[in-house]
Amino acid sequence: MYLDNKLTRQAGAGLPVALFLITVLALIVAGIAQLQESSGRSVSLQIQSQRAFLAAESGAQVGVARVLANPATPACFTNSISVGFSQAGLAGCRATVTCGTPGGGVYEVVSAGQCGSGQDQAARTVEVRLR
Repeated sequence: MYLDNKLTRQAGAGLPVALFLITVLALIVAGIAQLQESSGRSVSLQIQSQRAFLAAESGAQVGVARVLANPATPACFTNSISVGFSQAGLAGCRATVTCGTPGGGVYEVVSAGQCGSGQDQAARTVEVRLR
């Protein structure tokens, strides 16, 4: 019988190449997963920011209505107003409204809206001046 020496002398690079490819693909998948997670957090914070702005704007409207409750003699309210929202779009948000008179018949209504808690928290302020 005759043995083929060519088969015993062969040495391949298949295993190292396969390990290298698997490692590179694993790193790419891990990078994509991390990018997806940070993108999701960014979108969530953007939504909370928009909700906080709308809460502050709604609070400012409440403050303006309070100042102009008697159009003949507008006046600032003395205590700050806390407005809580239970509607679906602003549930869990709140606005704190204050009023001041810088002078010259001008009324300044400042509304600070806040939504969320912890890392998923956003706050926005809206300022309105009335004459």
